[in-house]
Amino acid sequence: MKIREINAMRGPNYWSVRRHKLIVMVLDLEEMEELPSNKVDGFSERLKAMFPTMYSHRCSEGCAGGFFMRVDDGTWMGHIIEHIALEIQTLADMDTGFGRTRGYGEEGVYSVVFSYIEENVGRYAAKAAVRICEALIVGETYDLTDDIQEMRELRESSRLGPSTGSIVEEAESRGIPWFRLNKYSLCQLGYGANQKRIQATVTSETSSIGVELACDKEDTKYLLEQAEVAVPKGDIIRRESSLKDACSYVGFPLVIKPIDGNHGRGITVDIQNYDDALEGFKHAKNSSKSGAIIVEKFITGADYRLLVINNVLVAAAKRTPAHVIGDGKSSVETLIEEVNKDSRRGYGHENVLTKITINDLTKNIIKDAGYTLEAVLKTGEMLILKDTANLSTGGTAEDVTDIVHPANVAMAERISKVIDLDICGIDIMSTDISRPLSDTGGAVLEVNAGPGFRMHLAPTEGLPRNVAAPVIDKLFPPGATSRIPIVAITGTNGKTTTTRLIAHMAKMKGYKVGYTTSDGVYIQNRLLMAGDCTGPASAEFVLRDPTVNFAVLESARGGLLRAGLGFKKCDIGIVTNIAPDHLGLKGIHTIEQLAKVKGVIPETVLPEGTAILNADDELVYAMRKSLDCNVALFSLDENNPHIKALQKIGGICAIYENGYITICRGTWKIRVIKAVNVPLTFGGKATFMIQNVLPAVITAYLRGFSIDDTKMALETFIPSATQTPGRLNLFKFKNFQILLDYAHNAAGMRALKQFTDNIDATVKVGIIAGIGDRRIEDNNEMGSIAAEMFDEVIIRQDKHLRGKTEKELIKMLKDGIIKQDPNKKIDVIPSEREAILFAVNNAKKGALIVLCSDVIPDALNLVKELKEKEANELYDFTNKDIPNQY
Repeated sequence: MKIREINAMRGPNYWSVRRHKLIVMVLDLEEMEELPSNKVDGFSERLKAMFPTMYSHRCSEGCAGGFFMRVDDGTWMGHIIEHIALEIQTLADMDTGFGRTRGYGEEGVYSVVFSYIEENVGRYAAKAAVRICEALIVGETYDLTDDIQEMRELRESSRLGPSTGSIVEEAESRGIPWFRLNKYSLCQLGYGANQKRIQATVTSETSSIGVELACDKEDTKYLLEQAEVAVPKGDIIRRESSLKDACSYVGFPLVIKPIDGNHGRGITVDIQNYDDALEGFKHAKNSSKSGAIIVEKFITGADYRLLVINNVLVAAAKRTPAHVIGDGKSSVETLIEEVNKDSRRGYGHENVLTKITINDLTKNIIKDAGYTLEAVLKTGEMLILKDTANLSTGGTAEDVTDIVHPANVAMAERISKVIDLDICGIDIMSTDISRPLSDTGGAVLEVNAGPGFRMHLAPTEGLPRNVAAPVIDKLFPPGATSRIPIVAITGTNGKTTTTRLIAHMAKMKGYKVGYTTSDGVYIQNRLLMAGDCTGPASAEFVLRDPTVNFAVLESARGGLLRAGLGFKKCDIGIVTNIAPDHLGLKGIHTIEQLAKVKGVIPETVLPEGTAILNADDELVYAMRKSLDCNVALFSLDENNPHIKALQKIGGICAIYENGYITICRGTWKIRVIKAVNVPLTFGGKATFMIQNVLPAVITAYLRGFSIDDTKMALETFIPSATQTPGRLNLFKFKNFQILLDYAHNAAGMRALKQFTDNIDATVKVGIIAGIGDRRIEDNNEMGSIAAEMFDEVIIRQDKHLRGKTEKELIKMLKDGIIKQDPNKKIDVIPSEREAILFAVNNAKKGALIVLCSDVIPDALNLVKELKEKEANELYDFTNKDIPNQY
């Protein structure tokens, strides 16, 4: 078996609009194609022995054991690999269960699709599942232990921590989109100009001064003392020589900790003598960046953490350091092992509790208590194993939110304002949190910026608290939105022009627009990324930009199949048309399959949003059946029955009638502008451009743009190399014209033909090229259409061979031309540059040269240079005259 490719979907995709996190593995079974599971001796028994828990897989049988029934009856190895990939993730504590295995369109090749929790784990599971299946086929022993451990470690290396994860989950539950901005915990909530950011539990609204204060324990303590908040007596030193005086001033027992420490690092507590203080000082020094060390009074009592968000106490927990309790017969080491068997304990942050590790600190604490790891504790005796109560070191937490005394609540909320933190964790030592601190002799030990949430989300005892909710409440209060308007456009032809037109309309209305196209990403009309930018990464680039408040996103087939969409929901989804293009690639072999790919866009429209569909295209019109949103239609024929049906129920549509571009609400017509007055339509001659204008007009209407504003936007959108590069760019020279267009498939060529048929010319010369990732019949058809369009055809073929040879592509085009017109004049000039110069230097007076280019910037630059040469009266366009920028 051979893995051809593994792709990870991260958004709505061809396989599922709702399940976004999917691995898609293209698997060539090779010789295994003819070997279903029931034809391999002992395979079923070995599979069941290795994975007895797979009995829960219902599969298409719809009952427990259903998958095993399929295996016994005989199923293909791709299907089995799908189930293995799911099961091993579940065994690694990442329970997930969606899967599909479908034919790829080639014999013995399958798309194996399954869900994942963490992408790197999903990719690993795909490869591991193939290895496991191969071992099962030949009867080799396979130990899952290493794979399971590797997947757990991969998860821990990449997943968000519990605090960040809880905020993200709360945002998702409210429909707030998010992005991870780095490999750590920096995340963006919301889109564009309405975004907020979090890093762990520090937000984009957290005061930097507050964070600085909280990280400086000296300043924190000073401000709290000034505010009459009880804090331990203490001193701050930097040198060992000052330690003895500090100990005398404060008095034992002591706590020694770095002034800039956090998460319990470098702290030593309950110090009873100078020798231990010296050790504590050295330990704190090793964890201090500034070198400043706090020596303060050790306050006896329980360790409490009070969590304040937006100046309101939302949770409180009593924390207990990692410990064991004796049973009168087991050693300390055995007791630790027993505690670690608790299913709630895991490595790092994988579970609600963390396993207790035995390190040098633990051994020293046990030694100081008068024990060894081999010692046996009395029944009921507690032995503390760590010097802090942090959950990350094996501590436990008990929720005490409901018993915190009102005086302590008021104190905590006041402290958050004194230190100026929107989210803070206040550490208190007290014998009883249900009594005022002043009564118990307790004190505030620390104020923490970016406090951990795990102890509140999943306490060892008591009620879990959804402390992420008030964070989202603060970042997005009632009435605030996390989103910006998103218009997504897909289809076979017309996507880029429609995208640019809508972006122009929004810009004219004062929006700061970000848009993606097949020639680049633009932020406020500035090209920031060049190239084909119609995939999810480009969409995310726009939606991450904090200056953008309106997004227009061209979404092509390739990105949808490779990684899904870069957004989960849009406000308006447009499908321009569906025509045969890119068939035979990525498992898409029919136009119906292509329509399903493109149909992802309207399926992602918000319920209150609108899908704008082409009523003249039956495949596009059929997409309405699966939608859960409003539907608007456009058509070049006002008598289209689909338009009439929508008008009867009061729907919105746009039509081309009596020379006008018209919006209809029900049967009422709102004439926007005559098509001849829209520059993009070239005086109404470019019918396919009129078709591109119609969905743009509906979009403007739905977004509340006035008719006058829409009309002005249409009148000022001038087709040119700047405004619409590569889309009907007409250059008029002294004796001839050059028309540059991106037409790259049969449907596009036919539309271009309809336009050029309306242009008068003494001779029409076409410069065309085959496309390597198209089928033979597609390139043949391009040649046939060119034979109809042009008096002379120049075939060039120097770029983007995409798996085919130059000779093969040239032959495909020639075959199509000759089939249509055996006598057609054909020149073969492989270099696009040479082909253009040949056509120009041999152009007859009044000629029209039509250049169909798939590398627009290069062709445009050359044509512009030719214009400059003509302006300088250099009419001999030779290679020598024109510098080679190719």
